[in-house]
Amino acid sequence: MSKILIVEDEFMNRDMIMRRLTWEGYEVAVAANGEEALRVVIAEKPELILMDLGLPRMNGWEVTRRLRTDTQTADIPIIALSAYALMEDRARAFDVGCDDFETKPIEFPRLLSKIEQLLVTRVPQIAS
Repeated sequence: MSKILIVEDEFMNRDMIMRRLTWEGYEVAVAANGEEALRVVIAEKPELILMDLGLPRMNGWEVTRRLRTDTQTADIPIIALSAYALMEDRARAFDVGCDDFETKPIEFPRLLSKIEQLLVTRVPQIAS
């Protein structure tokens, strides 16, 4: 099954998402802040990232921007997770490179559908 990186600073949210994705059969990696996320992406090579936008040590917008400018990580689908519900926040997430946006509290059936869609449409990486 696919590996998903959960980037979320709130323990309860991170734990809830991790448990649900594990129950759904996904392999899960976690990061609790933006700096850690950049390290974990390289180490774990996830096939999709769930990115909280309001992170400490580097916000999710900046992490996404950096991932999109790195050839090793540029093609990994990213779903923004945010309590920020304003249209400007959503637009900003797409502007920095997020593939989709999900507001908190999370509606898991909708999120799982988005995950499945992005994983199916992702072009497989060719090993060098």
